[in-house]
Amino acid sequence: MFSLDNKTAVVTGAGSGIGKAVALTFSAAKAHVYVADLNVENAEATVREIEEAGGKASALVCDVSIQQEVIKAFQHVGKIDILVNSAGVSHIGRADNTTSEDFERVFRVNVQGVYNCLHAVIPSMKSNGGGAILNLASIAAVVGLPDRFAYSMSKGAVYAMTLSVAKDYIKDNIRCNSISPARVHTPFVDGFLAKNYPGQEQEMFEKLSRTQPIGRMASPEEISKLVLYLCSDEASFITGNDYPIDGGFIKLNN
Repeated sequence: MFSLDNKTAVVTGAGSGIGKAVALTFSAAKAHVYVADLNVENAEATVREIEEAGGKASALVCDVSIQQEVIKAFQHVGKIDILVNSAGVSHIGRADNTTSEDFERVFRVNVQGVYNCLHAVIPSMKSNGGGAILNLASIAAVVGLPDRFAYSMSKGAVYAMTLSVAKDYIKDNIRCNSISPARVHTPFVDGFLAKNYPGQEQEMFEKLSRTQPIGRMASPEEISKLVLYLCSDEASFITGNDYPIDGGFIKLNN
């Protein structure tokens, strides 16, 4: 089950974090994975890890916020069966202390970046008989999180774009879903704690972990397994949905 044999997948932001875990999981499922990332070293490191495990992967260096870079990169790949939009940036701040520059930065990567990838891949998928698209949204799209104004804006847009694409291309055999993780233990979390809470990293990590009713953060690998299912042929009847993977955060945090 869940084999991606003979399928080509592009995973953005696959140089680290959730994107990297998705790339490794897809490779284990026999896909040829294109590791799309802005950071050349990170992309190549993920490719090496996949190849050392016996998988097939290629680095695809591009800035998702620049449309022509994305179009050129996707044309280089050719036929794309699966697209995972995982590239993204975070931001801490409220509406009154988020600068215009920071707001635009989050928008360019998290919203325009997803649009650019959708814009580039959909014509190819249409001409090749369909495909599967998975967008990384967030619980921030549907619940109020403190100090996450710009980030919540961006993930709400990702959620809405998912529904729109699923509706518009259902007759082209293109499925589009999203997932909404709660906190995931990625290198970003460790960097955030080191920067903002020096000397209190472990204390703050435990505090953030307890915000999920299940009592811990998710691992990137746990997220990647849901992504694999939704992009596999076993999920061929699923489109236009968002799936929380949140340790009970949305429904049980009251």
